Amino acid sequence: MTHILTVNPNELVNKAAVELKKQKLVEPTEWSKFVKTGHHKERLPDNDDWWYHRSAAILRSIARLGPVGTAKLKTKFGGKKNRGHKPEKVFKASGSIIRKILQQLEKSELIKQAEKGVHKGRVLTPKGVSFLDKMAVEIAKQQYKESKQ
Repeated sequence: MTHILTVNPNELVNKAAVELKKQKLVEPTEWSKFVKTGHHKERLPDNDDWWYHRSAAILRSIARLGPVGTAKLKTKFGGKKNRGHKPEKVFKASGSIIRKILQQLEKSELIKQAEKGVHKGRVLTPKGVSFLDKMAVEIAKQQYKESKQ
């Protein structure tokens, strides 16, 4: 678990997204081609594989934040909306997208529902930890080799 949080998050998410797609652990819904990722966005995502990247980012967020639910993830993936001449306002991300991804990650047994004290939400399963840790170790080895040269 320590490797997951020490390597570059962008590299980890990109590598995890490729692996999620390759292993078919999550699948984009049929409506995912037509939706924005939140009320604050003006356009659809440019990347065709955005579903896998969002899934990988959610997986890393769950690893980092512990028991986490849809509401906290909606806030995390939200952003500021450009409202013309009016001041910007912060809006949350789409809950439906996050919910579907959480359900798919649960179905592939990478996360599970859990309670820790008063907090309840999703946490990584041992399979999820090893999935992310494997990629984090590869990235760390690659960074080590590059620093040696």
